[in-house]
Amino acid sequence: MTDLEDRVRRALAGVIDPEIRKPITELDMVAHVVETATGVEVGVKLTIVGCPAADRIERDARVAAESVVGDGNAVVAISVMTPAERDALTERLRGGRGPRGIPFGADSLTRVYAITSGKGGVGKSTLTANLAVALAARGLAVGLVDADVHGFSIPGLLGLVDADGHAAKPTRVGEMILPPVAHGVKVISIGMFLDDPRAAVAWRGPMLHRTLQQFLGDVFFGDLDVLVLDLPPGTGDVAISVGQLLPTAEVIVVTTPQPAAADVAERSGVVARQTGQRVIGVIENMAGLAQPDGSVLDLFGSGGGAEVARRLSESGDDVPLLAQVPLSIALRAGGDAGAPIVESTPDDPAARAIDAVAAHLASRPRGLAGRPLGMSVR
Repeated sequence: MTDLEDRVRRALAGVIDPEIRKPITELDMVAHVVETATGVEVGVKLTIVGCPAADRIERDARVAAESVVGDGNAVVAISVMTPAERDALTERLRGGRGPRGIPFGADSLTRVYAITSGKGGVGKSTLTANLAVALAARGLAVGLVDADVHGFSIPGLLGLVDADGHAAKPTRVGEMILPPVAHGVKVISIGMFLDDPRAAVAWRGPMLHRTLQQFLGDVFFGDLDVLVLDLPPGTGDVAISVGQLLPTAEVIVVTTPQPAAADVAERSGVVARQTGQRVIGVIENMAGLAQPDGSVLDLFGSGGGAEVARRLSESGDDVPLLAQVPLSIALRAGGDAGAPIVESTPDDPAARAIDAVAAHLASRPRGLAGRPLGMSVR
């Protein structure tokens, strides 16, 4: 290898595959670097035919090579990995763990937060999406699983749908699925696998369990600091499956202010404990509407979040009220537009309340080794 070829390879180490989020040199995607009469030729092997990141990888590889040999003096030759090379890559990325092996078990350093509610319509998914984005904005590696298979809404909340309502598609590399990324969060949802955005998913328990198992086992999230799950409301099959597949997950209960909501919200925390999980907090959404004179109009009553926290604390570990998120037009509008409020309108009171929860979660030690979040090696 000539000195020039070596310098080009070092430059190529800065080219990141946008889906796998690792340097192409680490992924064995650099087939060759050959010095030519006019500069250098770089061979790049894509993982699959029609790779959606092909243009970006080719451009970035050319820019990296030209940083060494000068503008116009680098040629990038694109090819595709053989099945054997692709299998070797997926095996290496999985760390020897075969398909369906879930990497978020008891020996994982990833914090897993399952966001649940006793009933629908409390803004759980909106809070979950914004919380994931707020965690990613703090420099953490974050994954988000839309486990609400029947009522999936996460792709829309994060702007991963086009004008016709079609969600962004994940990329398949063999049996491995690479999730789309939005606002720094790796996201997977059943909505990404439907050809008709208006289609309804009418599945029974076994299918729901297998889908969640596939999301956790076949999707390549990489080394995450935090995995967030948006659970369906209630205490049904998915909540039980999460307890079986992710026994170390920690649960956050979302409720609304009215005291009558406390009964149903408490049940979602109780079922989490029955499956061996720990409830670590309650978030009260729709906590009040600020008025021009500075007063707060409690449209949905008050005290529900504190009551849920009190009841859950009586029957187990202390469960704090993590936040009271006020009613916010910006929060609603951001959800409709796919623009999370924690990014689009960070000074909104609702955004500040959600970010405070993210700050609390980010300060917690990471898994087994007790390392602070954000110290993962990616």
